[in-house]
Amino acid sequence: MTTRPKLAALGLSTGKKARLHRMLYRHGLGNGTALFLPYDQGLEHGPRDFFANPAASDPQYVIKLAVEGNFNGVVVQIGLAEKFFWDYAGEVPLILKLNGKTDIPSDERALSPVHASVADAVRLGADAVGYTLYVGTPAQERDFDQYRQVRAEAAALGMPLVVWAYPRGSAIEARGGKDSFYAVDYAARTASELGADVVKVNFPHPEKRTGVRSEYDAEFSSQAAVDAVVRSANRTLVLISGGERAGDDVMFEKARESMEAGATGLIFGRNVWQRERDASLRFVTRLQEILAKHPSG
Repeated sequence: MTTRPKLAALGLSTGKKARLHRMLYRHGLGNGTALFLPYDQGLEHGPRDFFANPAASDPQYVIKLAVEGNFNGVVVQIGLAEKFFWDYAGEVPLILKLNGKTDIPSDERALSPVHASVADAVRLGADAVGYTLYVGTPAQERDFDQYRQVRAEAAALGMPLVVWAYPRGSAIEARGGKDSFYAVDYAARTASELGADVVKVNFPHPEKRTGVRSEYDAEFSSQAAVDAVVRSANRTLVLISGGERAGDDVMFEKARESMEAGATGLIFGRNVWQRERDASLRFVTRLQEILAKHPSG
């Protein structure tokens, strides 16, 4: 198990520390762990994601669900933040996503364009900003450059920067795929070395070994893999994604292993709001029971 880093050890500015402390200790369980509800899939995946539960196409429904479920924060794009978040401002923290793309173009040269600013996040009362960084595509030079500008603005305004570190492109697909242990581990380390305060990654799959580097072409348990990913992030806090819906027992086991590894928390979107409301809240309660067993000091 990797020891979860404490806020005091992260070298944060006053503004960043204050906002992270508010999200981790004044919302959710208040024990230093986190459960976030992302709702940026309408842009990233299209309205098809709402077919399973049409009520979830209404942003007000999802933001209210974040309040009722006692989440540490909700993640939305700027248009939804401006039109819907004000109903619940102050009741649940906001992470404003600053970039995003549709899933229509190929991932080969994936780049998530910036469409909002850190200043917008401050204006909207956000406690953090989110940036999607595609690791391994031919477009990473442009990606790194626009990320550098976001990072500088976040530092200047004391806003925590949460990086969605997503391996993408044909080179990644040739080396185990985007959720292989190799790819996820590399993405976590990349986000940390590029200055993320928090990194969001998918759960690693060590069984996906085709074409991976030799060090990863071995038998690893899922626990050993997620341990290594959290260790690679070092003093960057780690959030593990729920990903696409799978069996509940499988997701709860991944959540347990993530927290055992020293992750700060979980970020579950479709796994939550694609269910009807009462089922969503029961699912969230089970996740929070796991978080409750892994408090931060």
